[in-house]
Amino acid sequence: MLKLNFHPSGRHFLQIPGPSPVPDRILRAMSLPTIDHRGPEFGALGLELLSKIQKIFKTENPVIIYPASGTGAWEAALANTMSSGDRVLMFETGHFATLWHKMALRLDIQPEFLSLPGYEGWRQGVQADMIEARLKEDTGHELKAVCVVHNETSTGVTSDIAAVRKAIDAAGHPALLIVDTISGLASADFRHDEWGVDVTVSGSQKGLMLPPGISFNALSPKAIEASKRSTLPKSFWAWDEILEANKNGYWPYTPSTNLLYGLNEALDMLLDEGIDNVLARHQRWGAGVRAAIEAWGLEIQCQDPAVYSPVLTGVVMPEGVDADAVRKIIYERFDLSLGMGLGKAKGKMFRIGHLGDCNDLTLIATLGGCEAGMKLAGVKLKGSGVLAALDYFAANPLNAGATER
Repeated sequence: MLKLNFHPSGRHFLQIPGPSPVPDRILRAMSLPTIDHRGPEFGALGLELLSKIQKIFKTENPVIIYPASGTGAWEAALANTMSSGDRVLMFETGHFATLWHKMALRLDIQPEFLSLPGYEGWRQGVQADMIEARLKEDTGHELKAVCVVHNETSTGVTSDIAAVRKAIDAAGHPALLIVDTISGLASADFRHDEWGVDVTVSGSQKGLMLPPGISFNALSPKAIEASKRSTLPKSFWAWDEILEANKNGYWPYTPSTNLLYGLNEALDMLLDEGIDNVLARHQRWGAGVRAAIEAWGLEIQCQDPAVYSPVLTGVVMPEGVDADAVRKIIYERFDLSLGMGLGKAKGKMFRIGHLGDCNDLTLIATLGGCEAGMKLAGVKLKGSGVLAALDYFAANPLNAGATER
């Protein structure tokens, strides 16, 4: 029999950038008995959930909830707005932008991929000026959408979505703005309505602190109108039936009832704390981790301080050091899971997640495991990142009113 609870004494440190640790409070909520998804109790739950989730996306428009991973919500965003052969503009910021591009090809969409060259391009955010220039060239408005990743989980870069909106407007272009904030939601600042996003894609297993299995499309009126003209095949993903059923708190098929219990609890936790307080502590944690990396004398994967991610930080290993071998030592010796380098960054770096159900001591322990593991692997460190992070957290307490769990 496969043993899933195989870790030694103490809790396993899950410090990958998602799935993130699930708080006990949410696990308890998910353990409640399953109810009739056509009954009155469920309808009340559905209406409550759909109202609360709008506050996290910062929107007054509909948010669709799917029993699926974030990849499903990617497909839903494209299938509901595009037709076969439509052209879209995408920007390559890392591994997940690349996977979304691959999906577009499979759906018979024609994606055009803007990027900065080589591996170094994966160390920057979306370049809004490049998008603006390309849209100005598209005088026939053949490009139907601009698709960008908000928080690129593979690199630790959080791109400026407001700047992308301004670029589209400056070009006078009618393209939809479709944004993936699967790892950004509830950890990095995101404003669906204010930033003029037409479809926002997200998932449950990151800042929402849930297991994988729920994903989202937040919509704009423009996106809903586009869905009425879209001819790509869709049934499970189709917005129209879901929007109609959601009016009374239901779904047109069986939803993931117990995960929705957990989502309701997670939303209460976030809204009780205050979403701005949640975002502030993530910024603080990211700064503390970066202080540690600087003390180690190592490079941060993201090279532009303006777009450092509050969700995760990539640690670049010195030339000749295999980051995956370092991760293996850290995992085996200290029961600590870190994110691997993906795609162009494979073997070059590892990723430290600092999101969701976390606190200062969680990160101090994580940095201690990283520091000890790197020393065991023979990585030459300039100084102690643990002490640097301790000093940062001590000198920069949480703002008044903000709380940590």
